[in-house]
Amino acid sequence: MRRRLTLLVAATTVLVLMAFVVPAALLVREVAEDRALSRATDVIQALVPLVGVSDPGQLRNAVDGGNFPVTVYLPGGGAPIGEQVAPTPAVRLSQLTRQPLTVDTAAGIEIVVPVTGTNGTSVVRAVVPDAELTRGVPRAWLVLAALGLALVLVGLLVADRLARTLIAPIADLSQVSHRLARAELTARADPAGPPEIREVAGALNHLAGRIQDLLSEEREQVADLSHRLRTPLTALRLEAEALHDPDESARVTAAADDIERAVTAVIEQARRRGTERPAATCDATAVVTARVAFWAVLADDTDREVHRDLPQVPLPVAVPADDLAAALDAVLGNVFAHTPDGTAFTVSLTPRPGGGAVLTVADEGPGFPASHTGVLQRGASGGGSTGLGLDIARRAAEESGGSLSLDAAPSGGALVRLELAV
Repeated sequence: MRRRLTLLVAATTVLVLMAFVVPAALLVREVAEDRALSRATDVIQALVPLVGVSDPGQLRNAVDGGNFPVTVYLPGGGAPIGEQVAPTPAVRLSQLTRQPLTVDTAAGIEIVVPVTGTNGTSVVRAVVPDAELTRGVPRAWLVLAALGLALVLVGLLVADRLARTLIAPIADLSQVSHRLARAELTARADPAGPPEIREVAGALNHLAGRIQDLLSEEREQVADLSHRLRTPLTALRLEAEALHDPDESARVTAAADDIERAVTAVIEQARRRGTERPAATCDATAVVTARVAFWAVLADDTDREVHRDLPQVPLPVAVPADDLAAALDAVLGNVFAHTPDGTAFTVSLTPRPGGGAVLTVADEGPGFPASHTGVLQRGASGGGSTGLGLDIARRAAEESGGSLSLDAAPSGGALVRLELAV
């Protein structure tokens, strides 16, 4: 926009200057020509009274003192006085018609004036050279060209300054919009520039504030909704403590504690959403081992065989422990939800080349549909669930710099692979 505004002003300035400079240049040339012709005419008019009344000597002195080549042709065809030039056709025609003439010649402009006396008609001839006709014109044209160029440069400078005053607020609006797109909800535009741009800046600031208010309200509602789950969890824990079987009571209490920890994590995550999230890492070996042990109890109840391939050394990954546990729970939850009881599954954790870990969950169930590209879409599910499980796992992997991929297990079931970077 800045370049286009500058070019527009430059084109307008050049057109305006051409409309004034070209006529001015032609006028300068005409004025110079008229001035030279006027000087030559004054010289001739000064000689006319002397022709026919002065003796040849006095007339010759007057002719030689002129500023232009002047020739006086006397009646009778005698030798001319002044510049020795043969009578030209203009001289002969003027002598016959007794009319003054102005003729363009190769040497310049020829001016002839007849003078009628008692002895006949004399003719005074003067030639204005081309150099006299254009004296001072090149210099005047250079001055006009320099003035025009200076005006164009000044116009470009003024246009650039004006364009900058328009572009700077627009660039600020663009920068603020990009910051808002990066979830920097505290970014605000500085209302500056023309009234229209200031109005847009105010509308953008109002929109950013409204988005921030809505997100804050949504976070609080999610936190409140999650907090309501604590009441039934408390009742579940009390029911577990009332069980007569100590092992069963411990198992149900542990499950309630896990659910409470998950609810607490949801509340904390909801309240810190939109703020800068601190970098966190965890030991993938410890987290995966703990979650597989939790799901192994449910697997025993549903006659599922659990195969573990877990390392004995720590594998640090750039994922918070809660997020990694939630991702693995989501994947294993899909296994239990979408495969019949008695279906075996395998959980393996191996080091990732370059650092990190590769978490693989494979089952011996029916596997993914033939076209499972839409399975990773948030909210998409072909089994009647919420469709959020795989998306939770994908986001946890991508936030660490890794990825999630789906494939078919060697047994024909589903295989989910999470690559977790460090």
